[in-house]
Amino acid sequence: MSKQLFSEQLLQWFDIAGRKDLPWQQDISPYRVWVSEIMLQQTQVSTVIPYYLRFMARFPDIASLALAPNDEVLALWTGLGYYARARNLHKAAKMICEDFGGVFPGDPETIQTLPGIGRSTAAAIYSIAIGGRAPILDGNVKRVLSRYAAIDGWPGIKDIESQLWLLAEDLTPKKRVADYTQAIMDLGATLCTRSKPKCPECPVQSGCEAYAAGTQTNYPGKKPKKATPVREIHLLIIENAAGEILLEQRPNSGIWGGLWSLPEAVDFDTAAHYLKNTLNAKGQIQAWPNMRHTFSHFHLDITPLHIKLKADISTIMEPREMLWYKGHSNQQVGLAAPVKKLLDAVFSQDLLRKHSA
Repeated sequence: MSKQLFSEQLLQWFDIAGRKDLPWQQDISPYRVWVSEIMLQQTQVSTVIPYYLRFMARFPDIASLALAPNDEVLALWTGLGYYARARNLHKAAKMICEDFGGVFPGDPETIQTLPGIGRSTAAAIYSIAIGGRAPILDGNVKRVLSRYAAIDGWPGIKDIESQLWLLAEDLTPKKRVADYTQAIMDLGATLCTRSKPKCPECPVQSGCEAYAAGTQTNYPGKKPKKATPVREIHLLIIENAAGEILLEQRPNSGIWGGLWSLPEAVDFDTAAHYLKNTLNAKGQIQAWPNMRHTFSHFHLDITPLHIKLKADISTIMEPREMLWYKGHSNQQVGLAAPVKKLLDAVFSQDLLRKHSA
């Protein structure tokens, strides 16, 4: 295996076929690259682009992000998933302003101390935006290197990951590191894909051990399978006479942390109990079709309960973070994807009723 040949072949391919027109590749800065790297974690480029453009239009620099209300940050993240990324991004922006005078840190070790930034993300920011040399090892790169060196085993195992880090260090060149970093990520995203890799088009095919053995799809090793647990909840779509829906803000920790969500109940009885004890209200409860939302480590089966209140609420019995939501432009709040889907369904019904009236 020639380390120099690998980087030369990869850079030659990148010069001809690499992606160079992505939004975060224009006006490159540590901040712009950082936001893109966080958004791209476990999310495809095509999905990220519109979110990135909206986010950068509203928060063009670290200071504007640091000063923004948490709800506004989460609102711009709604639908992108893995909301801890947004909370950490916001928290890190505040830290940069408070601890580093608003200037993004200039070395990978310090970058890695920011919330939500691991070794690979810190290295990507350092190499692409600052021009330093640091190997990266994101999911795409793990796949490329596992195949290239035929490294057996699941990369989530510490010993396997250590082997991959050593290989990443060996293969990273001393020059054109920013281009090399982008190139190896591009290779994994466009050619060395999880299924049906495009090996005939691969620039490093000649040195790939998995290709030589015809075992490309055996790498990287699969994560040991476990039965995915299923949780069940009822979400209460409580609608007042004005057509507004009651939302509660979730705690910062746990699923959908910091987002606004529909109140939860175990069943019809606890839904009625919630109306009586929290809202001092009554309403007609109607079950909607079940829906499933899948997280990385469990399935969530949701039974929506639509509740039309019989009278307007004058008082709320239990103090908590609540709001009546109608989706107006001045109500910028972060919503989990299934909650947004249910709200859209309610509001679209309102539109249908208005048009048919």
